[in-house]
Parts: sequence; structure tokens; C-alpha cells
Amino acid sequence: MDWSALRRIVTDNDADGRSRVLIDGEAAKLIAVEEAGLAEIWTADLDAARLYDATDKLKAEDLRLEPAKGAVKVRWFTVAPEDDGRSPDEKEAAAAFAFAAVGAAEARIDTSRHPMMHKTETLDVIILVKGAVDLILDEGAPTPVKPGDVVIQRATNHAWVNRGKDTALLVAVLIDAG
Repeated sequence: MDWSALRRIVTDNDADGRSRVLIDGEAAKLIAVEEAGLAEIWTADLDAARLYDATDKLKAEDLRLEPAKGAVKVRWFTVAPEDDGRSPDEKEAAAAFAFAAVGAAEARIDTSRHPMMHKTETLDVIILVKGAVDLILDEGAPTPVKPGDVVIQRATNHAWVNRGKDTALLVAVLIDAG
């Protein structure tokens, strides 16, 4: 995945109320291991006063899976193809490491269907941009997701699994619901 090819453009108003580009560049923060990763785009508190805050708060924050209380977070993330050569123990260790790295070890409440299963107290809007993934939930068959599909993830235990050959790219908007 060429993370440098992803561009974020954030708008702002100047002192006279005229619209302008505040940021035009790379992600604020990035964590990637091989083809899997996530790149933070923007975060903001969900109140009118903070809507106009021009601070790129993500650069100063630790990387966290969930947005702060009363906030929204926007990010790109990738899902690498499943590595069938890894043992179940290796897959579990990789998943535990990945969630710990983004401060979300406690989000892994039931991983019986897949080691990447997790649940957050967020309303998520997930858009698949490139590739293909399956949405795994506690019940039912995996749900195939194709480019352009939008998933509304409502604080349910889930995993994204890529059974294809190419890395999948998704955009996520996470809204704190806790």
C-alpha cells in the first residue's frame, strides 16, 4: 500500500470568514505493518465551538482505535489478504498486537469467529474504496463487501477479512456513542 498516495484536504475559514484550504497533504498519523494499517485523517469534538477549531489534534494525540468521548474520527484503513500460511496462534498474536498498538486490546470481546473480531462503542460509517472484504459478525454467513458499498456499523462485534489477493482500502467515520 502506498500511503503517500492518499491525500487529505481539510478546509477552514480565515479571520474574515472566507473559506480556504487548511491542510493539503498526508495523513496526520499512520500505523502500518506490511499491507495492513490505518491512517488518521481528522478528528473533532461534536459541538459547534469545536467544529471551527483549526487545530490538527491528531498529530499530538496517541493513536487510538476509538474517537474521544463526544468526538468523531475519520481515517483510511487497509485490510491485507488473509495469510493462510499462518497458524491460528500466529494469527491470534498478530491480532492481539494490532489492537494493543491502537489502545484497543479491551475491544476484543469475542474472537471465536475470527482473531480480528472487536466491538467499540461507536457508530461507524465504512466505505470500501478498493479491493474486497467480508464483514464477519457473531451470527450468519460472512457478508461480502465490494467497492462503493457503505456499511453502517452500530457498536457490534465484527471483523473485516480480505480473502482476495489485493490489499483492500476503506474509509471510516467513527462517531463516539458511549
